[in-house]
Amino acid sequence: MNENSEPLGDSDDRDVAARKTGEFVDEIVGWRRLMAEAQAGEAAAMAKAYAYAQEQTACLGSATAKAREMPLRAMAAEIGAATRVNDSTVQNRLFECHRLVTEYAPTFEAWRAGQVSQAHTKVIVEFGSDLPDPGARAAYEKDVLDYAVKTATGRLRPYAQQVADKLNPRTVQERHEVAACKQRVFVEDLPDGMSMLGTIAPTTYVHGAYDRATQVAREIKAADLRARREYAERRARGERAEEPWFDERTLDQIRADVVMDMLLTAAPTIDPTGGGLAAIRGSVQVSIPATTLAGTTSGGAELNGKCAIDPATVRMLTGNAPGFDRVFLHPVTAEVLTTDRYTPTAGIKRFLQARYVRCAFPGCRRPAMRSEIDHHQEYANGGKTDGDNLGPCCTRHHVTRHAAGWIVEQLPGGRLKFTAPSGKVYIEDPPPRVMFIPEPDPDPESDPGRGSESEPDRESPPICPPF
Repeated sequence: MNENSEPLGDSDDRDVAARKTGEFVDEIVGWRRLMAEAQAGEAAAMAKAYAYAQEQTACLGSATAKAREMPLRAMAAEIGAATRVNDSTVQNRLFECHRLVTEYAPTFEAWRAGQVSQAHTKVIVEFGSDLPDPGARAAYEKDVLDYAVKTATGRLRPYAQQVADKLNPRTVQERHEVAACKQRVFVEDLPDGMSMLGTIAPTTYVHGAYDRATQVAREIKAADLRARREYAERRARGERAEEPWFDERTLDQIRADVVMDMLLTAAPTIDPTGGGLAAIRGSVQVSIPATTLAGTTSGGAELNGKCAIDPATVRMLTGNAPGFDRVFLHPVTAEVLTTDRYTPTAGIKRFLQARYVRCAFPGCRRPAMRSEIDHHQEYANGGKTDGDNLGPCCTRHHVTRHAAGWIVEQLPGGRLKFTAPSGKVYIEDPPPRVMFIPEPDPDPESDPGRGSESEPDRESPPICPPF
């Protein structure tokens, strides 16, 4: 022990600390068991809801695929609205819970008893789903569950994968061909005006693309290094040389810029349209406060109603845009009042996109610009085609609303009252707006450097766009 350190407490103090620690551990474990029991109870209810939806589907007989899908979608829509969870997520959750309860009963019971956590069950089901034979799956579950009750999920995952691979009758090639059908691209929004673009694709393609982006980035760094050396050599020889622009970006930053540049400007090699794909350009909807555009405030810009973007990017997009909407908001409530556009456009659609920003169905985040326009009161029944009877609704929820029998009533201020087939009511407000107000001009009387004559009052901009 270091001679400067304080001596440990006496034996009684250590006993008290050990006892208190043990009490805390027991309390936390007890709460975790209760939480596992509650989560398992919810999963059981989800499984029963899924089974009931399947019974309804079976009664439809030879109906169309879309009609046979509707009982499950309608069930997910109601549960999602009540729990404030996206109904697509709920629909996947219904299936997963039913599979857990019916195909992995020992794992489910261990979860309900608090012997394993929800994370353990997800690992067991994830790797067990690759085993089509019930006997092999049962042997896998017994082996992995025995290990799960005494280890953490981080250690369980590699062990579960090894056991599943040993019992899997399909070859690696066969499994790869199935997995390749699940490739996709996704977006995850991050703080501070940043987002992540992810790609799930065959390993050779992903690593090849990453390697190419890395090679291009390294070549850009090498060119920058050559420019720095040439400049230093000319200065050393006493020659007059204007200092060039040096690239201060890191390799990661250059690599990201290269990938974005290729995706936004290049045309795909395989083009079944005969060259038409090269004409496609990315499109986004940006809400820009006039005060941010003028430089008097620095916030409030929003992309597709999902995430904030930085002022510099906003001004660059505005400078290159062929046209833009002007959105007037109520000075107190920030409610969208009206909108106009310099170039001819569908004014009502622009108004709805500005008001709702995204699909108006409870829990949905699909941008309004990617959604359909829904008549709340059917057009065939006398409903008007105006802003008081319309709202953006993505294709999935547009079909679900009409097929399942949801009723929508528009309230003052753009609020929507959704009545589900079960009779439950959900109120959806337009996205909230944060009003960004510029700093007031300094008081002329408090500035000794100014004369007695005061400038006329300047009106604040009447536009404070949505955030």
